Amino acid sequence: MTEIEGIDASAQPSGTGCADCEAAGGWWFHLRRCAQCGNVGCCDSSPGQHATAHWRSSGHPVAQSFEPGEEWFWNFTTGDLYESGPVLAAPDSHPADQAVPGPSDRLPRHWQEQLHR
Repeated sequence: MTEIEGIDASAQPSGTGCADCEAAGGWWFHLRRCAQCGNVGCCDSSPGQHATAHWRSSGHPVAQSFEPGEEWFWNFTTGDLYESGPVLAAPDSHPADQAVPGPSDRLPRHWQEQLHR
């Protein structure tokens, strides 16, 4: 695999859920991890779209899926998808038993209607 600019494989994930949703008491659909600093944010289908917001505010161009069993990387700047890349510091996903979407105790009744498509 070619080296991808904007990745620090030693950066630890910021937690097991979206840092911004946790701070605001919100919820997320899927999670993405900044490959440069480890910030965990929610995907663009989530109400908060915090992974993209992190890229816009930080300039950190690459995120990796933070879902169990997924290894792909996305470059926000170029729009490139990489099926795999360097191994990032553990853990490589949220816990497998963590609810998706989550957290389950904060999901609104009709959460599917609040997803961005």
